[in-house]
Amino acid sequence: MIVLRLLRIIAIALGFAFLFAFSRYATLERGGEDLPGISWALGVLSAIFTVSAIFSERTRGPEASLQKDFLWGLAAGGIITIISRL
Repeated sequence: MIVLRLLRIIAIALGFAFLFAFSRYATLERGGEDLPGISWALGVLSAIFTVSAIFSERTRGPEASLQKDFLWGLAAGGIITIISRL
């Protein structure tokens, strides 16, 4: 069961990072530019998702594991995106 949760979290994290990178490259191809402060915004969102994941791990039962995995995946995906932008 732990392996399945880990695989779901990794899939969500990589999916988030891929979609963000794809959106960024599509914007740059159309002549757009990166918004200033986007890394800070991603950092704040990742922190919010991390805190939400920690609290939901402690307060929700095992029936909400998909929601918890989604929160962990979004937090990890945001962190991966920030690191890849550096």
